[in-house]
Amino acid sequence: MTVRVHDFPATSLDGKPMPLSAWAGQPLLIVNVASQCGYTPQYAGLEQLWKDYGPRGLVVIGFPCNQFGGQEPGGAEQIAAFCQRNYGVSFPLSAKVEVNGPGAAPLFVHLKAAAPAADGRADIPWNFAKFLVSADGAQVQRFAPGATPDSLRPRIEALLPA
Repeated sequence: MTVRVHDFPATSLDGKPMPLSAWAGQPLLIVNVASQCGYTPQYAGLEQLWKDYGPRGLVVIGFPCNQFGGQEPGGAEQIAAFCQRNYGVSFPLSAKVEVNGPGAAPLFVHLKAAAPAADGRADIPWNFAKFLVSADGAQVQRFAPGATPDSLRPRIEALLPA
């Protein structure tokens, strides 16, 4: 049996189960995020993608991560308040995860194996790495942290119904 991204469990920022199977049949944009990163302003672009493409089926999910320079030190309430206050984030956010190393969330282990970086590295180099997943959960495209959310629009459009 082929493992698909939609097969993985996750936990929402408020601690409730957030199985990715809830969005089976929909493309996903999965991003490891942080509140104190040079790329943090990308939250605005991610929110815009959610508003623009959510009605057509795209699901944007942020996975807070504190593995890079301690840039996500807060707890769930602090993260939620920061995202809402500064960027009006309404897309789903998970509980904090690790994306590299022995404690890496199984979802990120799978994403990294399915879509290594352009330089061939498996590990995620920094916050705001992006993984665009096809509606069937089988195809994964990886984008570097510096890739702006807006730059993903053509790839997103290709995954959505007309």
